[in-house]
Amino acid sequence: MMNIIVTGASRGIGFEIVKAFSREKESTIIAISRNKERLKNLKTECLSLNSGSNIFPLSFDLEKDSVKSVIKEDISQYFSTVDILINNAGVLINKPFENLSDKDFDKLFDVNVKSIFRLVQALLPMFKSNSHIINISSMGGFQGSAKFPGLSLYSASKGALAVLSECMAEEFTDRQIKVNSLALGAVQTEMLEQAFPGYKAPVSPVEMAKFIKDFAINGHKFFNGKVLPVSLSKP
Repeated sequence: MMNIIVTGASRGIGFEIVKAFSREKESTIIAISRNKERLKNLKTECLSLNSGSNIFPLSFDLEKDSVKSVIKEDISQYFSTVDILINNAGVLINKPFENLSDKDFDKLFDVNVKSIFRLVQALLPMFKSNSHIINISSMGGFQGSAKFPGLSLYSASKGALAVLSECMAEEFTDRQIKVNSLALGAVQTEMLEQAFPGYKAPVSPVEMAKFIKDFAINGHKFFNGKVLPVSLSKP
């Protein structure tokens, strides 16, 4: 039995990751998002795919809520150990550099970096030996990749997440917790439309979710502390 947590589960890639895992008989999934209604729809879809799927929607704000109290009161009622954590929640702001504000900076780094730091730190006692943390990053934060106007702070936050992933992998060596980051290229999501209006991506959320699910289960057998580009196009 695999115990799995997926954040940013109410739409796009996160939504499809949960659906992909729900097809597995031997998995229990906690799907985290702020949006209760979308989580309700997600559970309905998962049960239609597999009436025996063990999916538990959990609505709270990773940016603001007390993660430790949520883990103690909510997550721990479903399972006591974690095999896979997929940190998929993220936010994008598309704005020229000169128009960015301190509020924009704080928003991007609070959601894209700090919330992951807080969640992993709070879950640390629950991770089993040989568990796998996957941090979903972006090609925008991948060193040497193409950069685009309007996405400077978003890309910087994803670059910070990439380095944090490498550092966590090193720090968790003795605990035998594996950490990798996937730097995603263009996937046809609402966030892509926000970044590149009208652009048609070569990859769908369903296709990317299948890749991430398979990587979450098997990737840590081959990689640890890696930031891996997953991209077919520019952007």
